[in-house]
Amino acid sequence: MNSPTLYYIYDPMCSWCWGFNNTWQQVQLQINNRLKIQYVLGGLAPDSNEIMSTEMCSYIQENWRKIEREIPGTIFNNDFWENCTPVRSTYPACRAVIAAKNQGNQFEFSMINAIQEAYYLQAKNPSNKATLISLGVSIGLDEQQFIKDLNSNTTQTKLEGDIELCQSLGTSGFPSLVLENKGIKKMIKIDYNNPAFILQQIFA
Repeated sequence: MNSPTLYYIYDPMCSWCWGFNNTWQQVQLQINNRLKIQYVLGGLAPDSNEIMSTEMCSYIQENWRKIEREIPGTIFNNDFWENCTPVRSTYPACRAVIAAKNQGNQFEFSMINAIQEAYYLQAKNPSNKATLISLGVSIGLDEQQFIKDLNSNTTQTKLEGDIELCQSLGTSGFPSLVLENKGIKKMIKIDYNNPAFILQQIFA
């Protein structure tokens, strides 16, 4: 590596990534182009049409409550569990981020934000392709190009490449931060409420 790279390993449907957003934004502001930041899709849950079990629904709902307790200001809309049929699959949302980025780097962040807000605030289901297409249009994407890219083998290959990179970085959960400098990798510990703790490790 010619310059230090900070890898942000995440999934757009990861609830802890949603909780981390505010702190992560503050970290990025302080980094201010002093090193490269690369987003890496971890792929939390593979493609599936199987309806989520009652036990899994209960587990995730309790996780949402835990995040609200531990990360002040984080909000979840629990109407999701009444309005949607939960499916344990985040790969469609991951591919949507890749497909959005194909139309411009700025759309990567717009799609991540759109997915998270739809899921956690608007009680919509980003495992559903129709939801993802609607979100793509809402952020200004060309709809037909987005649909084509969403379903393409190239997009799937890119997702698989990100997942392989995630595994090679030695991460065990989302979100994760890994700093690579001159081939040496350093795991950055995350404090969800303390950006200074993260920055201190990055610039130590």
